[in-house]
Amino acid sequence: MKEKVYQRLIELTNGRYSSLLLKSIVTSSFSKKLIREYSKVYEIELTEVSKDYKSFSSLQDFFTRQLKEEARPIDAQQHTFVSPVDAKVESFGKIIEGAIFTVKNKPYTLMDLFGKQELVEKYKNGQYIVFYLSPANYHRIHSPLDAKVIRQYVLGKKSYPVNRLGLTYGKKPISHNYRMISELEYQNNKYFTLVKVGAMFVNSIKLTNTSSTWKKGEEIGYFAFGSTVVMFFEENTIQFTEDIQQGAEVKMGEPIAIMI
Repeated sequence: MKEKVYQRLIELTNGRYSSLLLKSIVTSSFSKKLIREYSKVYEIELTEVSKDYKSFSSLQDFFTRQLKEEARPIDAQQHTFVSPVDAKVESFGKIIEGAIFTVKNKPYTLMDLFGKQELVEKYKNGQYIVFYLSPANYHRIHSPLDAKVIRQYVLGKKSYPVNRLGLTYGKKPISHNYRMISELEYQNNKYFTLVKVGAMFVNSIKLTNTSSTWKKGEEIGYFAFGSTVVMFFEENTIQFTEDIQQGAEVKMGEPIAIMI
């Protein structure tokens, strides 16, 4: 019953005009006045930000802020994957029954997420990790490893909430929202996939790196609003670090998995 009520309310508010209204508010020059209070409410560390908060033109401009280079040191070990974002670990583990992963007790299939059988086959029995970015987080996305881009494509149209309520009561937003899927190759014929999931109201994934190779720690894009990143690994290729626990907070550049 709760799921149906929640889903109905979201459908009523998740439309073209509500999206345009939200965008107009957060990109307006007036919203600049909200930045200081916003940073207090979400306890954002302003000393890490690349420029003074008064220099941002709008709340969205601040939301997509860059950080000082030294604020996020990148783990330099060659055998580690690093976190691509600042986030909370929402879920992680083994892809069960070949092609199912679970988030907030909801089963998702690889086919629903990827829309390509060849990717389903590649990640069967592999491992996954889900990162949730809250409004407080730094929203730039970085490469978790030195790797070659094999393919990038988008699926989905509308975007629904990916916060705790959205993941619990929504219609499987991770595999139904607008999403950008990037598959990469590393160490000659090993693969991982990074899925960037759009947030409520807006399909807000912006690429800033369109090259065919990614370097560990370099920026590849950003979310214009809060969202989720999911990573997939092939079977028997990685082991998550001891720090990776459900609900753990991670910073971009910190090691999350070790190659095996």
